[in-house]
Amino acid sequence: MSSHSYGLAGVMGWPVAHSRSPKLHNYWLEKYGLPGAYVQLAVAPETLGVAIAGLAALGFRGCNITIPHKVDAMAFVDDIDANAKRVGAINTIVVQPDDSLKGFNHDGFGYIQSLLDAQPDWRADTGPITVLGAGGAARAVVLSLADRGAKEIRLLNRTPEKAQALASEFGAPVKAVAWADRHAALSDIALLVNTTSQGMHGTPALDLDLTALPQRALVSDAIYVPLETPLLQAARLRGNATVNGLGMLLNQARPAFQAWFGVMPEITPELRRAIEATLQS
Repeated sequence: MSSHSYGLAGVMGWPVAHSRSPKLHNYWLEKYGLPGAYVQLAVAPETLGVAIAGLAALGFRGCNITIPHKVDAMAFVDDIDANAKRVGAINTIVVQPDDSLKGFNHDGFGYIQSLLDAQPDWRADTGPITVLGAGGAARAVVLSLADRGAKEIRLLNRTPEKAQALASEFGAPVKAVAWADRHAALSDIALLVNTTSQGMHGTPALDLDLTALPQRALVSDAIYVPLETPLLQAARLRGNATVNGLGMLLNQARPAFQAWFGVMPEITPELRRAIEATLQS
């Protein structure tokens, strides 16, 4: 790695203007008095390989990888962390001391930590878990829940082949359930997770009847714009504890920041408020 005391990192995506990561990492750089900057890197898919190859030459310590590059970026790094290999996607690149590039995926870590922040005594093995969606976020979430000892994970996706492919790849405790059976799949669960984009600003709300959902179940959504999706609102109004996607965003950023800048940063109430203020649109 270059001997620059000034640390450069960024987020590579297309588009990338909506990303809250620059606000987050620059807040921490200022808080810990570290010389550096975290910037937006708008990279079109066709130039992804060239952009990643240029990180070390430009003096970057690494970058985050966001939509739509999380899978494709794997082809352009020299080494991939074992967990990221299992997930099949990377969300962080760290420039190594010899200028080689290593890919990581911190989404699962961020997700689990967001649950523990909300409920410190949360456990994955207290009952069945229903996960909606079968994309990159679902992969990270399902694997992290299985690693934490989940006994049964019901995976549902509007395209059933995707859920079935994931269930057969991951094996027990994951099993695919038909989308048509989504309402009944809530009947005895301890945790409900939405990893689909349904309920995000500008998309229709998730079509899910919560009648069968136990009141003790925790309901979580990977979405953080808006902070309270229609799913979380409906769950809260019927008495369920809820967790939005902001904690996952904040927590996945911590190990990346540590790898680039040498400090494991904290999530303070002040930081949450600063990021939440950018979401009130």
